[in-house]
Amino acid sequence: MRTTIAPVFLASLAVLTACPTGAQQPTTLTYRPKHEELTYTFGGNAPVRRVAPGTRIVAWTENCYDGELKTPSDLPSKTMPPGHDNPQTGPFYVEGAEPGDALVVRIVRLGPARDHGISCTFPGFGALNPTDKTAMIVGDMPEKVWWYSVDKTAGLLRTKSLDGAQSWAVPLEPFLGCLGVAPGNAEVRSTIVPGDFGGNMDCPEVKAGSAVTLPVRVKGAMLSFGDGHYAMGDGEITGTAVEGAMDVELVVDLVKGSAGKTPAWPRIENADWIMTLGAARPLEDAARIAFKGMVEWVRELTGLGELDAYQFVSQAARAPIVQMVDPEYTVLVKVEKKRLPRKAS
Repeated sequence: MRTTIAPVFLASLAVLTACPTGAQQPTTLTYRPKHEELTYTFGGNAPVRRVAPGTRIVAWTENCYDGELKTPSDLPSKTMPPGHDNPQTGPFYVEGAEPGDALVVRIVRLGPARDHGISCTFPGFGALNPTDKTAMIVGDMPEKVWWYSVDKTAGLLRTKSLDGAQSWAVPLEPFLGCLGVAPGNAEVRSTIVPGDFGGNMDCPEVKAGSAVTLPVRVKGAMLSFGDGHYAMGDGEITGTAVEGAMDVELVVDLVKGSAGKTPAWPRIENADWIMTLGAARPLEDAARIAFKGMVEWVRELTGLGELDAYQFVSQAARAPIVQMVDPEYTVLVKVEKKRLPRKAS
């Protein structure tokens, strides 16, 4: 369904799921891409399908290794074609979407599409690794692979140390590492980069039960998603989560707006929290973007003045470092809805 909610872009799950009595049920598009249909940039790709606002998309995504790691002995540097990181399902052209609007993507269901997930270390990539931007006179990190078995019944991912002597498990908590629209100004961005268009945000809150608002930059929005993560700790410090192919179900809605009213950066909402994202280097600039976005959102929701909203966010917000390995780092700012100011009695 198409909605008009301005100037507040509160992606309420109740609003998004409700349809007027007697209204036509949302269309469902089932789409499983062939490998040659996968895309490797945000922007610059022809749409794979056109969808109306309110469409439920039931789809599948390949893992970040382009599906090329078949066994624990495979190495990305030996099997993956260059430039094939984080293949995307899409883009989907959303009918009626124009610059100045916002897409609200409600994630209904995510689940592992295979019985294993994969995590790696790489030379020149990772938070504790010498890179071209953190130049150090030390050796490169070795390329190693950890193979995680998926236990859906227990809700766990299990793996062993490289020497096989020890084992551990982490909770199975699937989310989409990549969700984005085409950037503006005819830009084409790699799928390893996050930005104001979304992209490779690597944010664990892009999960089932969340609604993600993305600013529309081009006609049709050109929505893509991929890079399934089965689990990830804050920071994604090795450079990869537990990566895996994903079964995806989401609903795409369109919020008509105008320049200056649509959020400039992605917003996320679930039943209990509102969240804003920022991506940049250095890390503090990513944090500033996210905090400024939260101050603006709190003002829209409560009517507070700028300094009051700044004061409230300063005391009420939480700000995990989502990832500090991609070309731009990502910070998430979270505020519990129950903490939002109300009229004084």
